[in-house]
Amino acid sequence: MSECYQEKRQKSCTCTYSCSRRGKCCECIDYHLSMDQLPGCVFAKISKDAEKAYNRDFEYFAKLVLG
Repeated sequence: MSECYQEKRQKSCTCTYSCSRRGKCCECIDYHLSMDQLPGCVFAKISKDAEKAYNRDFEYFAKLVLG
């Protein structure tokens, strides 16, 4: 099993939403996928405004990527 570098990831997390999963990538991904969403870090790779919209839907992501 790989080691989780939560403290390091917490500092570099690009999500602006404050929650208990910050820096816990596995928990964050599980949480969002269980609700048919993507985590904020995926949107942050596109733009800060896309992440700050707090819209985590797959459809929103596709619209941002495909135009």
